Amino acid sequence: MTGPKHDIEKLRDKIRSHDYRYYVLADPEISDAEYDQLMRRLLELEKAHPKLITPDSPSQRVSGFVTNNFKPVRHRIPMLSLDNAYTAQELQEWAERAHKILGKTVPEYVVEAKIDGVSCSLIYENGILVTAATRGDGETGEDITANIKTIRAIPLKLLTKDPPELLEVRGEVYMGKHDFSSLQGSFANPRNAAAGSLRQKDPQVTARRPLKFFAHSHAVAEGIEFKTHWEYLQTLKNLGFALPETNRLFKNLEEVISFYHLLEAKRQNLPYEIDGLVVKINDLRQQKILGTTAKSPRWALALKYQAQQATSRVKNVVFSVGRTGTITPVAELEPVACGGVTISSSTLHNFDEIKRLELKVGDTVLIERAGEVIPHVVKVITSKRTGKEKPILPPRECPICDGKVVREKEDLVAYICVNPSCPAQIKRGLLHFGSRDAMDIEGLGDVLVEQLVEKKKVKDFSDLYHLKKEDLLVLDLFADKKAENLLSAIAQSKARPLSRILYALGIRHVGEKMARVLAKHFQTIEALESASLDDLIRVSEVGPIVAEAIHGFFRQAQVKTLIVKLKKMGLQFMEPRKQIRADTPLADKTLVFTGELEKFSRDQAEEKVRELGGKTSSSVSPKTD
Repeated sequence: MTGPKHDIEKLRDKIRSHDYRYYVLADPEISDAEYDQLMRRLLELEKAHPKLITPDSPSQRVSGFVTNNFKPVRHRIPMLSLDNAYTAQELQEWAERAHKILGKTVPEYVVEAKIDGVSCSLIYENGILVTAATRGDGETGEDITANIKTIRAIPLKLLTKDPPELLEVRGEVYMGKHDFSSLQGSFANPRNAAAGSLRQKDPQVTARRPLKFFAHSHAVAEGIEFKTHWEYLQTLKNLGFALPETNRLFKNLEEVISFYHLLEAKRQNLPYEIDGLVVKINDLRQQKILGTTAKSPRWALALKYQAQQATSRVKNVVFSVGRTGTITPVAELEPVACGGVTISSSTLHNFDEIKRLELKVGDTVLIERAGEVIPHVVKVITSKRTGKEKPILPPRECPICDGKVVREKEDLVAYICVNPSCPAQIKRGLLHFGSRDAMDIEGLGDVLVEQLVEKKKVKDFSDLYHLKKEDLLVLDLFADKKAENLLSAIAQSKARPLSRILYALGIRHVGEKMARVLAKHFQTIEALESASLDDLIRVSEVGPIVAEAIHGFFRQAQVKTLIVKLKKMGLQFMEPRKQIRADTPLADKTLVFTGELEKFSRDQAEEKVRELGGKTSSSVSPKTD
C-alpha cells in the first residue's frame, strides 16, 4: 500500500518511535541530523496534503496561535497535595496508621523521586491528547494544552493500537539541571523556570524552553484496568511516558528507609532536582480503603530530605499586615544562595519568635530552607556581633494605615491592626469575603479587588453592594456581559445564611465550622452581637480565646457600622432553622468522608449527615462511628 496518507502515517510512527527512544528510554538509534531529516520530510508531505494533518501529528507540537488567557479546567478527581515527613520515624508512624486501617495485610510500597517541578494533568481520549491542565487549587486548574504539546517527552498519541477510551495521566513538568544552567533568564531555580515556561501565552516561546515530563500518578481510566500502582507505571512507560530511573518497588518499610538514605547521598548527581521521595502503597484496592483527607491521600507520603542552610545578615525588619490584621515581621537579608535559590527575605513569624531568637537588626543569622519551601531563621550567630546591632520592637501604629496596633492577650503572640478598613486588610478581606465557601461571589478575583480598592470604589464590604455597571466598565478588561455577571453574583450573595456571612466577615479564630456552630446557636446577628463572654463560652466548641475574639470583634464601632450598612443593602443575617431528625440511623453518629463521591460534593454530604442528626469529622479517630 502506497500513497501520501500511508507515507505520512509511516513517517509519524517512525518519529514517535524515535521520540520514545530518546526521551523515555534515553537510548536513541539515530543522530539529531537524521531525526531532523525525518521531520522535514513529514512537514513537506503535510504541506502538500494539508487535509491529512491531524492534531496528534509530531509536526503539531507548536500551535499557530497566541492566547490571552488560560481557560479553567475542572479536575474530574481533585489533585491533592501530599503530607510531608522528614524522618524515618515519621514515615514509620504514617505506615502504622495505614496498617491499623488495613488490618493484618502487609502492603508493598512504590517509591518515586519527588521531582521539583510543576504538577500537570493530561487527558487522553481514545489515545489522543486532548487536554492538559495545571494543578491550580486542586479542584480547578488552567488549560495549558498548547504549551504542553511542545514537550517532546509527552506523547500526543499513546503508543498502542488498542488505546483506552479515557486515560488521565498526572505527572511533573520539570527542567533538568544542565538545561537550567544554560538557560538565559532571571529564573531563581529550575522549578520557577518550568512554571514560567508553561504560562507563556505564545507556545513557540514554550517550545524553545527545554522542558521535560515524568509521569507519576493514577487518576481516571476507562477501558483499562490496573491492580497496582507499579503495574500502572509500567503500563505508562509502554504507552510512551518517561519515568524517573530512581523508581522502586519494595516489599517492606525497611527497604524504603534504606533507599531513602542511599539516594540522599547520590541526589546531587541526578540530572534533575529532587527534594525527597514519594512513598505510595502499591495495591490500588488498599489505596481505596485508606481514602483521603480533605487535602491529602492517606496512602501516600512525601518523605523529604533535611533542609539546606546558609548564613546571612539581617539588613532590616519590615512589617506585613494580613487579612485579619495580624502584623508579621519579615527580615530583609543580604542575598544568599541556599537550596538552589537566592534568598533575600525570611519570615520571622511573630515577635515572640524574635524574642526567643534574641534577634537584632544587623545580626548574622543561620537560615534554613526546610522542605525546599519558605526560609526561616534558625539562630543568631552572636559571636559575629559588633555592638552596632539594633533591637526589633513591635510597631505601635499599623505600617499600612497608621491605625492602632494592639496585642490580643499576654499569652498570645499576635499584634493586630484593629482598623477593619485598613487597606491591607480590605484587599485580602474582600477576596475572602467573596470566596466560594463564604459569600461565593464568582468573578471577584485578585485583579478586580486590586482595582476596586486602588480606585477607591470599595472601602469596605458593604461598598460591593453599591457597585453599578458604570463603576465596572471603567476598569481593565470589563465589558457589558462581564459587568452584568459580577453584579448578578453580588446580588445573589445577599441571600446567604448567617453562617456564611460570619465566615465571610473574617473574624479571628472563626472558620467555616465555628461559623456554623455560632449561627446554629444564635440564629440571628442581633443575638450574637449582644452575647456576653459567658454566653459565648457556654456554646459548645467555643473556648475562652475564641469567645474573646468574637466578643471583641462585635464591640468595635467600625464593625457595628458595617453590619448596619450591610443590613441596609439587603443581607438578612439569619440562619434558617433546619429540621434535625433524631430518629435516623445516623443520629449522634460521627462520620468521616474520604475520596470522591458520586452524587454529592463532600460538603453536601456532610450537610446531609447533620440534617439527619449526625456529626462529621475530617479525620478518623476512636470517636468515628
